[in-house]
Amino acid sequence: MTRVAVVGGGIIGLAVAAELLGRGADVTVHDPSPEGTDGAWHVAAGMLAPGGESAFEYPHLTRLLEAGHELWPDFVAGFGDVGYDRTGTLSLALTADDVAEAAREWRHQKLAPLTGSQVRDLEPAISPRVRAGALASSEHQADPRKIVAALRAHLQGRSVARRISDLSELNADVIVVAAGCGTAALTGLPIRPVKGQVLRLRGEPGLFKHVIDGVADGRHVYLVPRADGEVVVGATQEERADRMPTAGGVHDLLRAALDLVPGLAEHELTEVTVGHRPGTPDNAPILGFLDDDRRVVVAAGHFRNGILLAPITARLVADLVLTGSADPILDPFAPGRFR
Repeated sequence: MTRVAVVGGGIIGLAVAAELLGRGADVTVHDPSPEGTDGAWHVAAGMLAPGGESAFEYPHLTRLLEAGHELWPDFVAGFGDVGYDRTGTLSLALTADDVAEAAREWRHQKLAPLTGSQVRDLEPAISPRVRAGALASSEHQADPRKIVAALRAHLQGRSVARRISDLSELNADVIVVAAGCGTAALTGLPIRPVKGQVLRLRGEPGLFKHVIDGVADGRHVYLVPRADGEVVVGATQEERADRMPTAGGVHDLLRAALDLVPGLAEHELTEVTVGHRPGTPDNAPILGFLDDDRRVVVAAGHFRNGILLAPITARLVADLVLTGSADPILDPFAPGRFR
């Protein structure tokens, strides 16, 4: 039985551990706070949108995003209610300039543009000022907080409260480093924290049902409705490492959200959260053996795509750990590209 130490208890580390456990490995998850909320997953909205994300990334990432998206139905099948929803994403543009910007992305995704009135036929709560939109019906969402809770329950007894400062502390056949931004200190790889501020609102359920990915006067915002009336509003993207919520960040998010869906003005503001995405120089994840001794595997640097890529990362890393062979899809993401 292969003994595997997973360093990191976020959604990537937990998904990898669950996959390895299911395949018969002896897994231990090392997490300084196994019941805590100090991770990018706690702030993430859970948009499963490979088309929208790939528009901003290098082309080689598109295939991985799409492969990851295909695994989600099976990934969540045994978890119970984790907020998995297939309603789709409605992309919106408020002004003429916003339409010109959004239209490039719609063409990239091969989405048919909708007029403002067609948008409001789908979602009557959308502002009459919104000029155009597009529907990505294949995009889904899930609640990362519920998924992490389900993974923790599944791995009960496999997690230890331990902060690892040096990989030599671990006695295992293979070590998987999935420590998010903390991976940099453990491996020397260039993973940096990218600050994001996210809001949570709460009101009567059903104001709108689609995920909304919009631009309003040049301000980008997403709105993710949950079945219980929560709406996640995000997110700023700042090259900063502090954890301070700012008046400007909250203002920009709320202004864009209310411009697109005025009815949100009556919702309660229940939470302002700051988190850090683990970014890399090319904004793509780092997946593969760290060195030639093939004892350390890295699964980190997922930036905006950690939730979407959790299932595919778990499967590919488990294959790598248990067989020693990498799927060719991993070639562009090997740690060696930064060493």
